[in-house]
Amino acid sequence: MKLFDLSGKIAIVTGGSQGIGFGIARGLAMAGATVIIANRRAAEGERAVESLKKEGLSAVAIPTDVSRKSSLEALVAKVISDFGRIDILVNNAATIIRKPAEDFTEEEWDQIFNTNLRGLFFCAQLVGREMIKQRRGKIINISSVLSQMVQPGRSVYAVAKAGVSHLTRALALEWGKYHINVNAIGPGLTITPLNQKYFEENPKELKNIVASIPLGREAYPPDYAGAAIFLASDASDYITGQTLLVDGGMTLA
Repeated sequence: MKLFDLSGKIAIVTGGSQGIGFGIARGLAMAGATVIIANRRAAEGERAVESLKKEGLSAVAIPTDVSRKSSLEALVAKVISDFGRIDILVNNAATIIRKPAEDFTEEEWDQIFNTNLRGLFFCAQLVGREMIKQRRGKIINISSVLSQMVQPGRSVYAVAKAGVSHLTRALALEWGKYHINVNAIGPGLTITPLNQKYFEENPKELKNIVASIPLGREAYPPDYAGAAIFLASDASDYITGQTLLVDGGMTLA
């Protein structure tokens, strides 16, 4: 359906080599976009690109550390040099540390915020400048259900993700006049390489969370492709500043 067609679009996905990022990158590529996987670990990015190319999809990898503004500047410059524009940005790269609030160190706080919020802002800023010149673009920030609710041991992560959702609103307000849509996706409980080991070691916690989800199951990375395609496509042209919760109803409980 042309409404969701991304043919010819140039999309950057940070942290796109695995997990939710890869699920979204694959979805955008299947909808016709050329996907740039911006990943800190170069080998992982290349493996992800190889996997997509085996499916006949268009993708390239550019090693990027989102916690360093200079690395983000290099990413944007490379994409503009090679492709001439940026149509879609998926700000996905993130990290999490699980521990009681009273035990967090200053370094751990900085680690989470430098990637999850600071890096996300500067990536949006740098890409946004190009989209302002283009007078069009779609930015999708990956937030979390924890922007709307809290769970034990995830205090700093939740605060950072709440910041992502609020920043999404702020950028949408400022950049709407340039025909730039800025929205967010709020994933629910998702099994990814980032948390798989944790839940294998804490099966009771996983069972309890799943029991609270109205749709009765956890999510996996492909579950986010549809939401991302929608927000990246013409189908969402009159939607901006929103956090679309893709959580199986988790926040309803």
